[in-house]
Amino acid sequence: MKTYALSGRRGFINSAGRIITAASAATMIGRTWAAEEKEDEGEEDVSPAEDLMREHGLLKRVLLIYGESIRRMEKGEDLPPSAVAESAKIIRSFIEDYHEKLEENFLFPRFEKAGKLVELVETLRVQHQGGRRLTDITLGLANAKSLKVADERNKLADSLKQFIRMYEPHEAREDTILFPAFRQIVSKHEYDSLGEDFEKKEHELFGKEGFEGMVDKVAEIEKTLGIHDLSLFTPKF
Repeated sequence: MKTYALSGRRGFINSAGRIITAASAATMIGRTWAAEEKEDEGEEDVSPAEDLMREHGLLKRVLLIYGESIRRMEKGEDLPPSAVAESAKIIRSFIEDYHEKLEENFLFPRFEKAGKLVELVETLRVQHQGGRRLTDITLGLANAKSLKVADERNKLADSLKQFIRMYEPHEAREDTILFPAFRQIVSKHEYDSLGEDFEKKEHELFGKEGFEGMVDKVAEIEKTLGIHDLSLFTPKF
């Protein structure tokens, strides 16, 4: 009787183990299938910080376009007005009216409520406003007529210079101080939910391609200025 009971228990445990293992395997397969399906649909999990930082990468590429535009104006070289105009439109639509609005509506208030990095947040907000005024100037002067008038061309170049001078340290502070600290003032659930909200908003405003579509637009502008080949920036020894 004891042997039978022991054998029964072992059989039950072994059977239960097999059921649990099978269930675990099914769960893993289900997760794999779900991940593959999500990948096939072109979706990806992007954290708020990663989302904002890759948009800063896009901004950096526009700043390079601005820099090349300044160089051409100062050297008297040919500069397609559309290169500056289209870049400024990307700054206005994707950086100022989307990216910065995310920061102003979702990040800045949470830092202020938590009493963290308040002074930095205030400076960043003021700089957003200054950047928009500079973009207004750029959009008004980025045309063939203004490029032919020395005073207006100089004003355009000055606007681009000020924009670059402000945004290089601006985005550097956000990438190294603000965004890393954001995870410390919100819960994991809230952090993950914001990432999903950011992605949803991006596709609502810019269509299915979203960020990737903007990268393609910037790449086309780079080609018109001959700065699309990364190897061109490698020092020659």
